[in-house]
Amino acid sequence: MSFFAIDIGNTRLKWSLYAAPQPGAPVLAHGVVFLEHIDTLADDQWRELPTPGSVLGCNVAGDAVRRRVEEQLELWDLEPRWVVSSAQAGGIVNGYDHPGRLGTDRFVALIGARQHVLARGPAQPVIVVMVGTAVTVDALDHHGRFLGGLILPGHGIMLRSLESGTAGLRVPTGEVRDFPTNTSDALTSGGTYAITGAIERMHRNLATHTGQAPLLLMTGGAGWKVAPSLELAHELVDSLIFDGLLALQSHRLAL
Repeated sequence: MSFFAIDIGNTRLKWSLYAAPQPGAPVLAHGVVFLEHIDTLADDQWRELPTPGSVLGCNVAGDAVRRRVEEQLELWDLEPRWVVSSAQAGGIVNGYDHPGRLGTDRFVALIGARQHVLARGPAQPVIVVMVGTAVTVDALDHHGRFLGGLILPGHGIMLRSLESGTAGLRVPTGEVRDFPTNTSDALTSGGTYAITGAIERMHRNLATHTGQAPLLLMTGGAGWKVAPSLELAHELVDSLIFDGLLALQSHRLAL
């Protein structure tokens, strides 16, 4: 029985069709589309796909976007399920003050990260970084408890904020430099170091709290921009949210 996973972010929708609803299942097909083009999915990317056995999605773009996606899913006459953050699921305990208010993308990515940790050996703490429209830096201890995390603007938001609030800063994208000597490089370097600085601070906080150096996993569409400037050992895992969706669906079927 195949499984269809959907990740709706702030700017793009990503999807993957898996051979089975379980971690490690082969990917049969996958794709991505900007949110403004969602309404073409049934006639374009999804038209030739076989009908999946089940659909589970993660959505942070709001109810209106979710409804548009559901209209496209009528192609298969399937009722999709959507993840809702909870106090406990997929091997993690959600330590947010109000568990239901944790973004579902963060919640699912933490579950995916926990699966990665357990698949490679003994449990250990992990930092989960998602770099997209916004950047989140979340801490998971070796027991699988989400301790908390940081939210900061992504590169694009930082630059647009400076452009709108400061005259004369509409300049081309620059390079990351140790000592920037032009405005373009200064802006790009400043944004990158703000993000890497937040990651390094959370990494230090978690290592101090647990007494163990954490694994650092990075995901998100703009992760590749930050990774070269991050001095900490890390891994880029593009499929982290999908890994979490697979784990949730597998657990549900096992109950």
